[in-house]
Amino acid sequence: MKTLKELEEIRQRTLEAINLRKDRNGIRVVVGMATCGIAAGARNVLTGLIDQIRDRRIQHITVAQTGCIGVCRYEPMVEVYYPGEEKVTYVNMTPEKVERVVTEHLVNGSPVTEYTIGAAEKIH
Repeated sequence: MKTLKELEEIRQRTLEAINLRKDRNGIRVVVGMATCGIAAGARNVLTGLIDQIRDRRIQHITVAQTGCIGVCRYEPMVEVYYPGEEKVTYVNMTPEKVERVVTEHLVNGSPVTEYTIGAAEKIH
């Protein structure tokens, strides 16, 4: 950082990242970030979600972290809460899957059913 302009750009990026984590009326996305989730790659999933939402300038979505969601064998896990609807739990998430979930579910309102816990439990 060499100029006040660079400092202001860093400040703006930081504020945008913080705004993604504030409570708002709208969609809430929660990433399991307990030891089991982190070991399975949840940090990259969380970063991918935040990047996708920020880059697409999607409004009214809160991204948050939680501890263990409870089914460690399916980590990384992401839960999506739409107001007034049942949550959708995505399992075995990867950064590659994040883009599809953002496009189809968060933008267009259609859950990606083959990534959900229900689909995974049918396989096992």
